[in-house]
Amino acid sequence: MSQRVIMTVHAHPDDESSKGAGTIAKYRDLGVRSVLVSCTGGEEGEIVSDAVVLAPGESLGERRAKELDAATAIIGYDVVERLGYRDSGMPDTEANKLPEAFWNIPLEQSVGELVRLVRLHQPTVLISYPDAQEEYPHPDHLRAHDIAVAAFDAAADPAAYPELGALHEVAKLYYTVWPARRARRMHEKYLELGLESPYEGRRLELIYRDEPVTTTIAIDGYQTNRDRALLAHETQIDPESPWWFGLSEEIRHEIYPFEDYRLAKSRVGGLFVSEHDLFDAIG
Repeated sequence: MSQRVIMTVHAHPDDESSKGAGTIAKYRDLGVRSVLVSCTGGEEGEIVSDAVVLAPGESLGERRAKELDAATAIIGYDVVERLGYRDSGMPDTEANKLPEAFWNIPLEQSVGELVRLVRLHQPTVLISYPDAQEEYPHPDHLRAHDIAVAAFDAAADPAAYPELGALHEVAKLYYTVWPARRARRMHEKYLELGLESPYEGRRLELIYRDEPVTTTIAIDGYQTNRDRALLAHETQIDPESPWWFGLSEEIRHEIYPFEDYRLAKSRVGGLFVSEHDLFDAIG
């Protein structure tokens, strides 16, 4: 059997650390090759701490590229592919109107870029974002979803992008999921300890309503990789943030030592499954 490969498609530097970093680190130790496709440079991010200062002449995009290099080394990605599009910013901002923004690139073009990479690296499974993203409808996250779904089909289609390499069938497409049960366990622990919860009230119910979960990966021992990768994005992640680090490392890691996914497309079986391995049913 040829080496198994996971390819993830993320919108900005830091998304690879907040979504599935423990999974990639675990599978690396199991001999699985991993490829990150980072769609934009994250130029529209906001520096979260006054303690972080850009070097003279350094742009935020340049700094975030360095942070991405550091984070992916911690996680254990074998390859990082940058599509090189500009961060689209949020709707109704000036950045969102720029022609070079990822959101404004013709879909056929950006899908073709991903098809080329899928055919080059031949992933066994592809991971990106869900189709429903009401909780954080960032244009770049929406477009990352669009190109991942389209490339899953097009990479195996002889009529699609015939100039971009030999056809390749990806076995499965997954969406990353942060289920309500994870947020609720964190919320309940804050309350149990007499602390103010960042998951309080409407945010808990609206943002973390239950989503279908088909695949739960145990990441015991790999949460530290996720923490360190997040902290490598020092412009974007505040080490004092109660959202990420308000509880002690021991408690955080014990509460929910899993990462969750939804199987969205499969060439090796049905979608209504209950798995603990991204490679279930793959020969």
